[in-house]
Amino acid sequence: MRISVPMTLGIAVVLSAAACGGGPPPPPPTPVVNQDSIDAANARRDSIRQAREEAAREAAARERAARERAQREAAEAEEAARQANNMVRSVFASMIHFDYDRSDIKDEFVSGLEMKVMIMNANPRMRISINGHADERGSDEYNIALGNRRALAAKAFLVDRGIAANRIDTSTLGESQPLVNESNESAWQQNRRAEFVIIGTGNLVRPQM
Repeated sequence: MRISVPMTLGIAVVLSAAACGGGPPPPPPTPVVNQDSIDAANARRDSIRQAREEAAREAAARERAARERAQREAAEAEEAARQANNMVRSVFASMIHFDYDRSDIKDEFVSGLEMKVMIMNANPRMRISINGHADERGSDEYNIALGNRRALAAKAFLVDRGIAANRIDTSTLGESQPLVNESNESAWQQNRRAEFVIIGTGNLVRPQM
């Protein structure tokens, strides 16, 4: 029987492997766990997490502080506006009074009128109306004219100190709206007056004293 060369070589290899005690290759070595590396990685992860949590807390605290500051500033601005409004309206609620059958401004009312000038300068959008009144003595026609002279005298005082005339309206009510419904000198003295009514303001501000 004839055996081919390749077959002969194959048999030789098999016999050689058997002679050397060959078998399956050994398994790869089991990796050794490096606990220090794991601990370091965990520590880094915890540090990153803590840093992010701290940053989030700080951001929330800043946002809360900013919100509280804005609320506080808004409340302070609202209170300042309320005080300015009350102060302005209080000053303009103050009337001026006149002597019998007169329309000239008495010295005792000059400081109050100058305060009105300061307020109108600080609030350029403010407009007012001045209403003149008379006591019951005299005819209706005469008292209408007298009330008008008193309103115009108060307006002239403000205009002379720089307030634009077109910011001030005037009217007269004569004796038709007495402040005190009595017929005596005390009542007449109170009824001879000019009243100031705010008819336009914008945002009122307190003047710098």
